[in-house]
Amino acid sequence: MKVQQIKQSIALQGLEDWGPVGLPGTPEIRVSGVRKVIRGSESIDTGIFECTPGTYRRSVKQAEVMHFLSGRGRFTPDGEDTVHFTGGDTLFFEADTEGTWEVEETMRKVYVIF
Repeated sequence: MKVQQIKQSIALQGLEDWGPVGLPGTPEIRVSGVRKVIRGSESIDTGIFECTPGTYRRSVKQAEVMHFLSGRGRFTPDGEDTVHFTGGDTLFFEADTEGTWEVEETMRKVYVIF
């Protein structure tokens, strides 16, 4: 099928458990999601991602676009100002961006990693 659809992605149930993340000494964060494969562009990682509240570090090796469906928090890129986000916001990440996520309210996003 040339067009794939996720109906009501903000309320999609049955996300796949992608395991825990977090910084040592902080409460465990659970991440889950669903990946979609675009035929002919299998190297592009895209889908829905959800994360419970907490703090963790992440290194974004490839460029990424994310649109937040719900939740609230902030991302602080190493050596740069903190970026706050809430449901409805869209962020664009350059490749090789490293920093710390602080998720205040469970976040759900649509993401595309190039």
